[in-house]
Amino acid sequence: MIPKDLAKKIRAIEIYTTKAAEDVLAGAYESVFKGRGMEFDEVREYIAGDDVRSIDWNVTARCGHPFIKRYVEERELTIMLLVDLSASGSFGSSAKTKNETAAELCALLSFSAIKNNDKVGLLAFTDEVELNIPPNKGSSHVLKIIQSILHFKPRYSGTNIKNTLEYFTHTTHKRSIVFLISDFQDSGYEKLLRIIAKKHDVIACQLADKLEFELPNVGLLQFRDGETNQLALIDTSSKVERLEFKKRAEKRQEALNDFFKREAIDHIIIRTENDYVKELLKFFQNRKRRAA
Repeated sequence: MIPKDLAKKIRAIEIYTTKAAEDVLAGAYESVFKGRGMEFDEVREYIAGDDVRSIDWNVTARCGHPFIKRYVEERELTIMLLVDLSASGSFGSSAKTKNETAAELCALLSFSAIKNNDKVGLLAFTDEVELNIPPNKGSSHVLKIIQSILHFKPRYSGTNIKNTLEYFTHTTHKRSIVFLISDFQDSGYEKLLRIIAKKHDVIACQLADKLEFELPNVGLLQFRDGETNQLALIDTSSKVERLEFKKRAEKRQEALNDFFKREAIDHIIIRTENDYVKELLKFFQNRKRRAA
C-alpha cells in the first residue's frame, strides 16, 4: 500500500503536469517529435487533383481506370526515460531535490506522450540499472512511472551512465526518443552516447542546483558527497574560495556544453529552483524553429 504522503505527492504531480501537458505544451510535443515516416494505408480510385506520382500502375492496368496508393504517417513513437537516481540527486537547496524535479519532469513528458498515443518506458539507474519499466500507454502506466521514481530506494549510491547506455542498447532495438535525465557528474560515457545518438533521438536533460555553481557567503560549510560519502569543509566567507569554486563549476559546465554541441545532441539545463515547464517549452520552441 502506498503511504498517504507519497500518494498525496503523486496526485499533486499528476494534477500539475497533466494541466501543463494540456495547456502549455499542447501541440508543441507533437510538432517537435514526428512519426517514423509514411506507411501504406490503402488503394483507392484516382480523384481529379490527386498526385499522379501516387498512381498504382499495376492496379490501374488490371481495373482499366486509375487507382492511387494512399499513405498515412506512422505516428506512434516510443519515449524512453533514462533517469539518474543516484545519491547526488537527493541534493536540493530550493523546495525540490534533483530527484523530485526528475520525477516531475518525467511526469510531464509522459503525460505529453500518452496524450499523443505514444508509449513511454523507464530505466532508473545508479551504478547499475535498478529499475526497468517497459514502454506502454495509458494514465495508469504513467502513474506507475511517477510512483516508481518517488518511491525508489537505490541499492547503490554512485552514477554509471555508460553501464546504463550499454543496457539500453541491448534491450532497445526500436528507434526511440531518449530523454537522458542526470546531473552528469560522471565520465566515460561520451563515446557510447555518441553512437546511440546516431540511431536514436537523444535529449540530454541536465539536473542542476544553484549551489553547484555558486556558493553563498555564510562562513564555514561542511559538504558531504552523496555518492562517495566524502566530507569537505569550505570557508565560504573567503572570496578566493568562492571564486575558485565558481571557476571549477563553470569549467565543468563549459566542457559539458561543448560536448553536447559538438555531437549535435540536444541539451536542456533544468535547475531545481526554476520552472522546468518553461525550460521544456523553450526547448520545444527552439527545436521547432531549427526544423522549420
